[in-house]
Amino acid sequence: MTEIVKESVTTQNEGQEQAVTTEIKREASGFQTIEYIIYFFFGLLDILLLFRLLFKLTGASTSSSFVNLIYDSTRIFILPFEGIFNRGVNNIADTTSIFEPSTFVAIIIYAVLAWGIVKLIRIFSGEKQE
Repeated sequence: MTEIVKESVTTQNEGQEQAVTTEIKREASGFQTIEYIIYFFFGLLDILLLFRLLFKLTGASTSSSFVNLIYDSTRIFILPFEGIFNRGVNNIADTTSIFEPSTFVAIIIYAVLAWGIVKLIRIFSGEKQE
């Protein structure tokens, strides 16, 4: 990832002002690139888990292939947290709304895990953080 920083310097020569703009390109180090990748994948996982939570809460139909794709792809990630709390089920008219605390806990745990991994990488990289 390249970051472009523009710096402007104004000089004054014999009553005339002259502005000079320079561009400096800074590239991410290898450790920063790894951090970005970790945040991307854990962020993607949290988004999929959030979809799962919303679909379960709203009683989304399992006849939809998209809903089934989300349920199937996230099932393995909530398994470690199953059974911590009981599920809350609410039957309203034609839909069954389910609150899965395991999904909510998984979202929080995976976000904290990503933050912790990135902090460890920063410690081992030896780079000074601003």
